[in-house]
Amino acid sequence: MVEPYLRQSPLDHLSLDARAVGDPGGAGVVAGERRFIAKVSLRGDPADPAFAAGAKTALGFAPPVAPNTVDGKRDRYALWLGPDEWLVVGAPDTQDKTVAALRAALAGCHAAVTDVSEGRTIIRLTGAHARDVIAKGCPIDLHPRAFGPGRCAQSRYARALVILHQLDEAPTFDLHVDRSFADYLWRVIEDASLEYGFAVVAEPVMAALKRRRTPQGQD
Repeated sequence: MVEPYLRQSPLDHLSLDARAVGDPGGAGVVAGERRFIAKVSLRGDPADPAFAAGAKTALGFAPPVAPNTVDGKRDRYALWLGPDEWLVVGAPDTQDKTVAALRAALAGCHAAVTDVSEGRTIIRLTGAHARDVIAKGCPIDLHPRAFGPGRCAQSRYARALVILHQLDEAPTFDLHVDRSFADYLWRVIEDASLEYGFAVVAEPVMAALKRRRTPQGQD
């Protein structure tokens, strides 16, 4: 992990906190950066009973096996990235705990557990036109019948590689992006959002908006 006094999010230089509003009002697109979220790469064979049992023990749930799906809990969940690959996402600064638990539970298995938290940041978008903005730059089918809550996909937005995850019906999306492309992606998204009204919020406000829009028990 980077020394705390040296640590900066990939979008710190944009001073998003200074632009953040407490109430986005009628903005059609609301955006914010999810900083320092734990991200752990997990590789292994889900058909191996020892791997499947060990991963479930460490995480509290079994990594999803259906392509492009997400499973888990509110504070930790896994995104399917391939037949033997997942991205485990957790609360800020919990990556060391997750890595230690997985490595202990998977000892002796053919598996790989790697902390990748500092390699990416997450841009969260919500609002009535969030899907429209993503569709402007992403080639996958984003119609609600094809891509809804609990779905994820590796794709591109403009020229940036992203992992796209839809969290709820609002809709709310997380876009995982390499830190070297974070500035570019934010600026492209902001420009694409201007016709709908664009607001920046801090993560606590974004979380509050998500709770208000999500039916109980579906967060």
